[in-house]
Amino acid sequence: MVKHIVFFKLPDNSEANKQAVKDRIMSMQGKLAFVKHLEVGINFSPEERAFDIALISDFETKEDLQTYATHPIHLEVIHFIKSLDAVSKVVDYEY
Repeated sequence: MVKHIVFFKLPDNSEANKQAVKDRIMSMQGKLAFVKHLEVGINFSPEERAFDIALISDFETKEDLQTYATHPIHLEVIHFIKSLDAVSKVVDYEY
């Protein structure tokens, strides 16, 4: 199995923007059979080093993760998040 974790920091981290990003990511749920688990959390920590949103997803293989990375539904979500000038960090690992 492969775990894909992405953290997002929004320049305008209003609750509305955070919820919009969460909703947009979760709109993929059930549409991509190779995504085995999809979870999004909005951060509540006030620490300066904290990011605003966490995406956690699971895939059976690295190939499934690569398919996800280039899938049009996912690319549409990326386009939306980039339009908000979000900064992101990613970790992918096998477990």
